Amino acid sequence: MNDATTPVLAVKNLEAWYGESHILHGMNFDVRPGEVVTLLGRNGAGKSTTLKSIMGIIGKRKGSVDFEGKEMIRLPSDKIARLGVAFCPEERGIFSSLDVKENLMLPPVIRGGGMPLEQIFDLFPNLKERLTSQGTKLSGGEQQMLAIARILRTGSRFLMLDEPTEGLAPVIIQQIGRMISRLKAEGFTILLVEQNFRFASTVADRFYVVEHGKVIDAFGISDIQANMEKLHQYLGV
Repeated sequence: MNDATTPVLAVKNLEAWYGESHILHGMNFDVRPGEVVTLLGRNGAGKSTTLKSIMGIIGKRKGSVDFEGKEMIRLPSDKIARLGVAFCPEERGIFSSLDVKENLMLPPVIRGGGMPLEQIFDLFPNLKERLTSQGTKLSGGEQQMLAIARILRTGSRFLMLDEPTEGLAPVIIQQIGRMISRLKAEGFTILLVEQNFRFASTVADRFYVVEHGKVIDAFGISDIQANMEKLHQYLGV
């Protein structure tokens, strides 16, 4: 069992390719139990590719991805999911032929302790009201909520969220922020990819800056103000 200082996820020298294109050039970072950790960086830096590589849904990868003491670099994505790693992709993956309830119930429960529906509806009241609506008839914010709600049922306690605020209205972004804070309070561990640094700074404990497929800097929430000038340079914000 992990204690608070042993990383639940340790990524070392992770490299990844799309076909012949070498995207990740030795990613190194870790996530400790109960943390929200954010990968920051410009478009094309390799942040989303990092999540897909951890999940095993990219053609070629090498290095080390250790989750709860188990090496995952050679495992297929279905086995990675069954270890308790949940991935919410940027495109959300809502099935248009299914209604909200069918989308919500689709993923299998992979371990005990999944969030019951009553608790999910408490977290996302919009979904309860839209249960019989076609999945893709939801607003962008509601689709994002459904994509996250779906993985909370599975029993996974380690969540990877790829750009959860992309294209959403400010009021919905605030709701997503409250949801992440609440999940953290309930003991979930979250790895977040975000371009919206202002949003990330309201929810994350630690930040890794990614550039050209590798981590070039890292700091904690308490170091934000001291690093603002560097952040402006890194992110162009």
